[in-house]
Amino acid sequence: MHGSFTHATTMPPSALPARNVYNEPIVPCSFSPVTGFFRDGCCRTGDEDVGMHAVCAVMTEDFLRFSRERGNDLSTPRPEWGFPGLKPGDQWCLCTARWHEAFLAEVAPPVVLESTNLQVLEEIPLGVLERFGVERE
Repeated sequence: MHGSFTHATTMPPSALPARNVYNEPIVPCSFSPVTGFFRDGCCRTGDEDVGMHAVCAVMTEDFLRFSRERGNDLSTPRPEWGFPGLKPGDQWCLCTARWHEAFLAEVAPPVVLESTNLQVLEEIPLGVLERFGVERE
């Protein structure tokens, strides 16, 4: 056949539309500050995101202190990285393992489920996340 395509094109997984924990299109987590591994406001993840920044969480003072004590200071601005520093109430795409660690330490921040990536369910059961679920700001 003249002019037909002979090969399929595929998009890298990071370019595919993300799904939330309810297997619906993911809703952006935050544009102020701009979050996400790809800095597109969404908790999308892909092979290059080894930390799986996929949990859309609402920062709390307890969690920010916990994260700082674990060596990841999310409160201090880092202008060289374009990072404004986070404060309580900010929404941010957290690493799944860090959220789980905070859960075990009883300082897990609230979760915006419609903005949390489906892939998180590989590590954390939906029922656990739902106990921390809040509405998107």
